[in-house]
Amino acid sequence: MHAVKTILKKELADHFSSYRFMILFALIAMVSLITVYMAGINLKQELEGVAKPRFVFLMLFTSRGAMFSLVEFVAFFGPLIGLILGFDTINRERNEGTLSKLLSQPIYRDDVINGKFLAGMVTITVMLISIVLVITGLGLSLLGVIPGIEELLRIIIYLIISIIYVSFWLGAAILFSILFRSVATSALAALAAWIFFSFFVSLGASVMAGAITPDAGASDPAALIARAKITKAIALSSPMELYSDSAATIIDPMRKTNRSFVQMGVIERFSMARFSGPLPLSQSILVVAPYIISLIAITVICFAISYTVFMRQEIRSF
Repeated sequence: MHAVKTILKKELADHFSSYRFMILFALIAMVSLITVYMAGINLKQELEGVAKPRFVFLMLFTSRGAMFSLVEFVAFFGPLIGLILGFDTINRERNEGTLSKLLSQPIYRDDVINGKFLAGMVTITVMLISIVLVITGLGLSLLGVIPGIEELLRIIIYLIISIIYVSFWLGAAILFSILFRSVATSALAALAAWIFFSFFVSLGASVMAGAITPDAGASDPAALIARAKITKAIALSSPMELYSDSAATIIDPMRKTNRSFVQMGVIERFSMARFSGPLPLSQSILVVAPYIISLIAITVICFAISYTVFMRQEIRSF
């Protein structure tokens, strides 16, 4: 455990003192603040002279600024934080010859990989918490509304989900840095994975669902529902989809389902009209629990693969 703490401290010092971290943090913070500021200004104008809704503070995270909301921004660009922090974690030290020197010390291999991953997670946590705290202060000054206990709990849970989501991409980047000796190759592989899961999975889901149910249309509601289910099932293979649905449901109490297509009959419409209030926090967690568990599972699996590959590599290959 002492060796893990040593690696952790060393990696944290490298991260926080590097220009890469400073530039990345400044860029992410700047875009987040601009997005929330524009969303807050729009909310302030729309709510001027009317009674403020109960969860108006959470609207800062879900309302769109110029192009996207904060939740959408983290879902799309959050992976870049993990990828940039981890794409050269192992192969950079291997190419510089410092990895063999490190392993020649009384430090086990698992201490190295565990310390580097924990350092990345701590860095991600510090970045996201700092941004959320600044956004919270900005929201207080713009809206003049103090968030309630449930709003704060929803923000904390959203923050935890975001940390898990970005940590998955950190684990993927570390895996590529172990598999490829070249830093450029691992960086390209990491970017290719991000592009694939961010763009092509959603496009492929629509194409495959259309090919499986070619006769779906307004005249055949059953086939239309089947197409929507197939599209959703394929899209959920992307971590971005898992995160977007879970984060949006947690941060928006008025959202009561993850389904994009809901067939409503007389009873469903009556229930929606009768229970049109916000969903309690416990119920929102139950709705997104499978997605959160899936995010945790793929993060653990990705790191486990990285751990196994790193432990099986020959020392002389370093």
